[in-house]
Amino acid sequence: MSPAAARGPGWGLLYDARLVPDPGPEFIASLWARSPSGLAERGRTRVVFVEAPGGQWAVRHYRRGGLYGRLVPDLYAWRGAERTRCWREWRMLARLRELGLPVPRPVAAAWRRQALWYRADLVTVRIPGARPLSSCLGAGGEVDWAGIGTMIWRFHEAGAQHADLNAHNVMLDQAGAPWLLDFDKARFRPPGSWREDNLARLQRSLRKIAGEPGAPAFDAAGWEALLAAYEEARRLRLRASGP
Repeated sequence: MSPAAARGPGWGLLYDARLVPDPGPEFIASLWARSPSGLAERGRTRVVFVEAPGGQWAVRHYRRGGLYGRLVPDLYAWRGAERTRCWREWRMLARLRELGLPVPRPVAAAWRRQALWYRADLVTVRIPGARPLSSCLGAGGEVDWAGIGTMIWRFHEAGAQHADLNAHNVMLDQAGAPWLLDFDKARFRPPGSWREDNLARLQRSLRKIAGEPGAPAFDAAGWEALLAAYEEARRLRLRASGP
């Protein structure tokens, strides 16, 4: 990965120079203008897929949730380029990939300033054939719960706190291997209760999906397999780092 940045009056772009050799201020707009190859829904997030060299890119526009999001759906207070949500997430993804963790490769992160506010977009390489865990559950598909538990432990071991760990952000690729998406507001932290909070948030998401009309019941055995794999990975790490 070759991080580079470009800036001009009212705009900024952080990008991988190996994937985007010569971007300009209209780079993101040009992606949105292409005919989309598909549209994905993950919670309130909408992602457009566009054709790109060597595969597809996922283009996401940052939007707020909740009541405040109805008033200013995509405006954020300007506090400098390095503190924009898109640049922070781009750098977080780049660091996680350096650590060998299963996250999408970041392509570009762009902001456009408007007085005291800005709007933002993030472009990542699409994981081929991946589907959200929520979709797999809704379709009654097979899920490698132990694999998900081990994956979550790997992020926790690295100190990576996902701000919204839910069944929409856990992706399963063509081989059934799990990945994590959407690292907006994620950060690195020392070990603490946030790990248990992460797991509890995921469980609430799974129970919410199970409560939807026509959805399969909550898979209690699958959840126990996830926790068992998580705990086993933790024990193995403690054993390896012991005296």
